[in-house]
Amino acid sequence: MRQPYNYNHQVHQSQRSAFAALFLVLLPIFFPNLFAPLGRASPSLFSEWNAPKPRHLSLLEPIKQLFDLWSPLPNQGWKPCIDSADTPSLPERSQGYIQVFLDGGLNQQRMGICDAVAVAKILNATLVIPHLEVNPVWQDSSSFTDIFDVDHFINVLRDEVSIVKELPTEYSWSSREYYATGIRATRIKTAPVHASADWYLENVLPVMQSYGIAAISPFSHRLAFDKLPVEIQHLRCKVNFEALAFVRRIILIGETLVNRLRDPSGKLQASGTAVLRERTDDTEKGRAGKFVVLHLRFDKDMAAHSACDFGGGKAEKLALAKYRQVLWQGRVLNSQFTDHELRNQGRCPLTPEEIGLLLTALGFNNNTHLYLASHKVYGGEARISTLRAMFPLMEDKKSLASAIELAEVEGKASLMAAVDYYVSLKSDIFISASPGNMHNALLGHRAYLNLKTIRPNMLLLGPLFLNKTIEWSEFQHAVINGHKNRQGQMRLRKEKQSIYTYPAPDCMCRA
Repeated sequence: MRQPYNYNHQVHQSQRSAFAALFLVLLPIFFPNLFAPLGRASPSLFSEWNAPKPRHLSLLEPIKQLFDLWSPLPNQGWKPCIDSADTPSLPERSQGYIQVFLDGGLNQQRMGICDAVAVAKILNATLVIPHLEVNPVWQDSSSFTDIFDVDHFINVLRDEVSIVKELPTEYSWSSREYYATGIRATRIKTAPVHASADWYLENVLPVMQSYGIAAISPFSHRLAFDKLPVEIQHLRCKVNFEALAFVRRIILIGETLVNRLRDPSGKLQASGTAVLRERTDDTEKGRAGKFVVLHLRFDKDMAAHSACDFGGGKAEKLALAKYRQVLWQGRVLNSQFTDHELRNQGRCPLTPEEIGLLLTALGFNNNTHLYLASHKVYGGEARISTLRAMFPLMEDKKSLASAIELAEVEGKASLMAAVDYYVSLKSDIFISASPGNMHNALLGHRAYLNLKTIRPNMLLLGPLFLNKTIEWSEFQHAVINGHKNRQGQMRLRKEKQSIYTYPAPDCMCRA
């Protein structure tokens, strides 16, 4: 007599399971906000990205301080050298006005501004304060004057180049909107990447002489790094290292963050961690008030463009592949290689977990004051949870400053990046997880000031992280040996390399 009861019970149970499954499928349709991809720090079941488990837990061991990380760089025999032997003077007559329209993020635009001043000098032209395009990724409409002190900029360069904030009335028609609506004789669209000075004299000067003005768009990376007069190279350096100063509000926010990072009795409080065993530092007093900046360049664009596997499973792979196809239409050559091949070639961005292991192997510990310079991490807080467990004193703009203090820069990627740049320049040590424009800009600026900057050895780290049987002692030994000469030692610029990344010998001379 119990058989029908069991049978009916099983039927009802199956029905309940089916309804439960149907409910889960329909739930995101009726409540989409709960399941928006990456809408929260913790991804949902239906997210394109589900937090992977730590991939290198076997490496996490107590660390030993093997050398003094915090000692400043010794004098390397180089000093800033950007002033010409002769007193600079403006030409008696300007050949006309030069406009440039700069795309990219803050640091790409910064380099473009330096090149624009150099081109104006080459042409004996009057430079109009460069127009910064709206960034298509960050959707930031910040202008030159929102970021940089325009009066300081003009004043520092007043004896070198004529610069105006805006065009006179007779040229007011020459605007971004004017060039967006048709082909214009005064717009130069054909400037090649790394064009020579002669190219500008042959192609831009005649336009300017004919119309009194020339607009160059696009302009990023449109001036060569080689075969230019010494005075032009010095001028580019002077713009980058002296003329481009941030506006006061960015400096004030930056100083606030730096002061709070340097105050060991401030808000920075260590928290417990279940990932790492307790570690101690024998040199606490020697590094009191010091901090390291980590530029964690791990956004969705970089993850997709690299074509690497970051442990997020099939959903993440499909989402990044689709994103890659939409943005670059198959032009990402990395996608032709396997993840193993890309990592062996050092072409995969370091994940937050991997950069944490690198820092730990170098000798940083859970008492290190770490400032995170990053706009947006792909995967949110869940992605960086392992890094935070390794470095519980990790801070960023929002944890160090109040919403009121950040109100003037909140939501504006270029202003937020400028704050990070300022803090990075003031740090005792700077390290970038992966190469990029901010990495390159700060590498050069800190070399100019003889400040310590650690450059991750990507060719070394890729194979190390692929080795799943490597033990901590072997890993740490390899990391330390592979980074002995990557901590800010002066590297002379080679042909075709950027003057903004390698300022010696163009911007510096022997002390």
